[in-house]
Amino acid sequence: MTIPPLQSTAPPTRYKKPNYHLLHALPLPLSVTPLPPLIPHNPLSLVHIIIAYLFPPNSSHPSPLHKGFFHTSTRSVHITDQETIKAFWNHGFFGKGNLSRSEPTWVTRRRRALGVIGRDEALTAEEVTERRRGERKEFKKERARLEKEKRDKQLAEEGKLNLEGSEDQEGAASGSSSSPARAVHFAPLESPSSRRRSLERPVADVEDIEHLQLTLEEAFFLSFGLGVLELIDADTNKKIPQKDVLPLFRAHTYFPAQNPQSSFEPDDPFMLSYVVYHHFRSLGWVVKPGVKFAVDYLLYNRGPVFSHAEFGVQILPAYSHPHWANDKSRKEGQELRPWHWLHSINRVSSQVKKTVILVFVEVPPPLDDDEEIDLVDLLARYRVREVALRRWVVSRNRD
Repeated sequence: MTIPPLQSTAPPTRYKKPNYHLLHALPLPLSVTPLPPLIPHNPLSLVHIIIAYLFPPNSSHPSPLHKGFFHTSTRSVHITDQETIKAFWNHGFFGKGNLSRSEPTWVTRRRRALGVIGRDEALTAEEVTERRRGERKEFKKERARLEKEKRDKQLAEEGKLNLEGSEDQEGAASGSSSSPARAVHFAPLESPSSRRRSLERPVADVEDIEHLQLTLEEAFFLSFGLGVLELIDADTNKKIPQKDVLPLFRAHTYFPAQNPQSSFEPDDPFMLSYVVYHHFRSLGWVVKPGVKFAVDYLLYNRGPVFSHAEFGVQILPAYSHPHWANDKSRKEGQELRPWHWLHSINRVSSQVKKTVILVFVEVPPPLDDDEEIDLVDLLARYRVREVALRRWVVSRNRD
């Protein structure tokens, strides 16, 4: 007995994506000039290296600096310049589009919906992923249908299944369960001239009203850590001095916002979150908000367009300094967490194949009222400890 071969379906259409390796070649919005090679048997090569280091041909920072507008209503920094948006997203994946899920692609999707561009022109990463998921779903349905036909035909040849009887039963069942006939109204036929006009693309383009939205941690890292962002107050349209940025951001992490001139505790929310953000950014990770998966941050190896996030970061303050020994309110209220809270976070992360990283931030004692400290020395007072947490599943970890 021979079994007919399974019919192969047409392979799914492969949409051409942009060259992300070239588009996102730089990990940060900085221009890096490589030094000349060192040749051991040529002493002049060392002179070339020293000259290139002391007098670089190009500046690593943009001139003029990128500008961002701080809005108190959204507690974020808005980037409206298109070149700055491309620089921050393509070189480090900073921020998100206010009208998009991640990458600011609203204008492309809107132009396609209005017919300004074709269906397969300038596809975004979200659109390519959505189409591939739909094709994969249809491919699985077709494969399941063909496999069922193969099994039914084999059972019919063995005399274990009557295909004609099953088809009659299916037809009777579908006829008995069918709904009463309804009138169908057809649209009037279109003339060739009207059809030609409908296929023509509109001449007017779409105005891009989307802006890039930076979190306070991202904006402070670009301003203080890299020095490529100049912050402007959106209400007064005046430049915010660098020394006033940290008190301003610390004040707006509370609700309602506090006075920037007031004194802040060393465990305020902005300091804890920025210390962790700066820590992982300095290690080369792409750090994005993780509220979707019940964590504080998500860590990407290279970026969202290359792979999914591998780790979810949960920030926990630690009060191990002797100054906090008698402060039971902080230890019981912030340091201690219930077991079901940790179990819930671990379960959500394991379902999406992510590893939970518990980041313990050692909170230093507060400074004296008359003590002034540099911002670099202030961040150096914090210590970070990382603990990886994995969910133990009996069926997967039996051996």
